[in-house]
Amino acid sequence: MRLALLGGTGDIGEGLAVRFARDTDHEILIGSRDPEKARDAVAAYEDDLESRGVEADINGFGNEMAADRADVVVLSVPPYYAGDTVEAVADALDSETILVTPAVGMQGDEDGMHYHPPGAGSVTELVAQRAPEEVPIVGAYHNLAAGKLADLDVSFDLDTLVVADDADAKRTVLDLSNEIDGLRALDAGPLANAAEVESVTPLVINIATYNDDLHDVGVKWV
Repeated sequence: MRLALLGGTGDIGEGLAVRFARDTDHEILIGSRDPEKARDAVAAYEDDLESRGVEADINGFGNEMAADRADVVVLSVPPYYAGDTVEAVADALDSETILVTPAVGMQGDEDGMHYHPPGAGSVTELVAQRAPEEVPIVGAYHNLAAGKLADLDVSFDLDTLVVADDADAKRTVLDLSNEIDGLRALDAGPLANAAEVESVTPLVINIATYNDDLHDVGVKWV
């Protein structure tokens, strides 16, 4: 399977890239608006992985080319870029491409981070509105700490909640996510439940902020 991480040079993109590259046999495509930036990121990820004895299959492209070559496309971009990124690569997406979004709308103040969804109700539903109608949309990886993901010296035991209306696309992402060591993917229902899932993220960040021993905390449902 080919997995593309659009905006894969950022924090969540890096974390997912190195984890998937280390723990799975899938080909990883790093996308960026600047293809050279994508290739530079690939070199850095490969160095990190090679230092741990891992030979990874990672390549860098512009976002549209990465999306065109992939079976699963992850929008690892900030929420305010998610809709525009989808539209920029829309011609490269079709019914055979699963589009995954981990973005969460938040605003911060002196008290902490607060959930701030778009008018669509959630970033996941916004992506669904902006994507071609035939493209299956999946929400996942919302509550994972990017820093913990990117640090391969860190082992974790965390859950990620997955929402989707397309049962086959959801199953693919559940299975794919469960291939990452220490990550358990749980079915959280249809896209209509995305706001509840996304709203957990600012809570997790606030817990990490106010508790020194819980830096990069995640969620485990028991």
